[in-house]
Amino acid sequence: MKNTKSIYHFKVTLDVDFKDRGKEKSWREVAVLSSQSLSTLARIIVQSFDFYFDHCYGFYNNFKNPYHSSEKYELFTDIGEEPTEGALGVEHIKITRAFDKTGKKMRFLFDYGDNWQFAVELLDIKPASGGKYPKVIKKVGNAPEQYPDYDKNDDKEESN
Repeated sequence: MKNTKSIYHFKVTLDVDFKDRGKEKSWREVAVLSSQSLSTLARIIVQSFDFYFDHCYGFYNNFKNPYHSSEKYELFTDIGEEPTEGALGVEHIKITRAFDKTGKKMRFLFDYGDNWQFAVELLDIKPASGGKYPKVIKKVGNAPEQYPDYDKNDDKEESN
């Protein structure tokens, strides 16, 4: 089912334990067309968590150490800014290339400074049934603040 008339359904789970960003499990189900690119998937992931799509990102198959992945796709490659060795781009790589079977998981790393990490799993591939894609199918849990004011927290601790 890897033709342009397929819809790829993904579960995207935010790594909430990272950097003490909270303990609530937040995840989204999103759908994209098989003819769309990894950059389209990245955009809908970021938007589904109410983040600004304003930083570089990449997809990696090594969850523990993304930079040592055997399969990696980065925006850096497309914009010519020192990509990780062997990384392919995201703007022209179709969903079907990176996610070739249901159950496949990849790490999505967004904003290399703040290091937002998401687990992306291909849940299902279905025949297209009309509608506009990409789209968010389901939201579970609250999204954390993308740019929390850490100075506010420091001021509160100092006044106690």
